[in-house]
Amino acid sequence: MDHADRATRRTGAAAKAAARALQSPPPPPLPQPPGAADVRLRRAVELLYFAYRDFTADADALLVRYQFGRAHHRVIYFVGRSPGMGVGDLLALLRITKQSLAPVLAQLVEGGFVIQRADDGDRRRRRLYLSPEAEELERLLTERQTQRIAEAYAAAGPEAVDGFCRVLLAMINPDQRGRFGD
Repeated sequence: MDHADRATRRTGAAAKAAARALQSPPPPPLPQPPGAADVRLRRAVELLYFAYRDFTADADALLVRYQFGRAHHRVIYFVGRSPGMGVGDLLALLRITKQSLAPVLAQLVEGGFVIQRADDGDRRRRRLYLSPEAEELERLLTERQTQRIAEAYAAAGPEAVDGFCRVLLAMINPDQRGRFGD
């Protein structure tokens, strides 16, 4: 069974689960705190959803040409940022299981996008590198996304940039913030 067959099977299972969920009664509404703060927070949630949708749309359009998804994008991005990283390091960074990484990594390796090399000190460990084709793909994907951020920064003004970064950093779990040096 190839990757497309597995993806179709997973998509079919997801559609069945969604249909079952639609037949179930809706969950009770969450209690709503009163006041203007709730309106502002809800607006921020909605803006974050739509910003993420549009931030990922350009990359998604390019990834579909390769039959890749966002998981492939994350692997390509982070292996490109840290060539030679170990599989265990990638798992820890992405906070995913081996089972969820395995099919994505296998497709990238089989397609010649990611190169695995044995670690010089421990032959059981695998180090990950991007192929030249993957480096170019990573450059294009990142270029599109950084352009969108640069345009948003220009529109919001220089005083908004630091505040935006502080908000994003504060949203990251405290045990993960150290990787950003702040």
